Amino acid sequence: MDPEAAFTAYMGARLAHWSRLAFLLTGDRHQAEDLVQVTFERVARRWERVAADGDPDPYVRRTMLSQHVSLWRRRWRNVELWARPPEPPTGDPTAATDRAVVVRQALARLAPRQRSALVLRYFEDLTEVETARVLNCSVSTVKSQVRDGLARLRALAPELGELITGGQR
Repeated sequence: MDPEAAFTAYMGARLAHWSRLAFLLTGDRHQAEDLVQVTFERVARRWERVAADGDPDPYVRRTMLSQHVSLWRRRWRNVELWARPPEPPTGDPTAATDRAVVVRQALARLAPRQRSALVLRYFEDLTEVETARVLNCSVSTVKSQVRDGLARLRALAPELGELITGGQR
């Protein structure tokens, strides 16, 4: 299979997964779409080398995290101030939707490293060692980022206590 067709097949098969990850990292659908587009554009340039290594997922994940940090840093330089805050999102009356909104809002208030560590550990289900490799830090840093992120989530959204502790008290 030629490289362009292989990349197109991979992108089509994994687009939903990478879109969910981007949404969890950014907390905004439009920013997530931008992040996925930038990530796939970067990966496409190096596809032959990436595909030759076997599994392209680690490379795509690392590229997405790097691009997320870059976009996040650029956004802080272009902060827009508003006279009135935007309307808060309205939740669906179902408990699952309400919980998703609370989780999304709480994740958005975490530091980017904490959010990345939590998303990689609990959404991507990576081990601490794999998370450390992706974030380019030590395992102890991952442990402390996850610990601090969970503590912050407990403070920001105490109603998620059962979700955070896994139902064990």
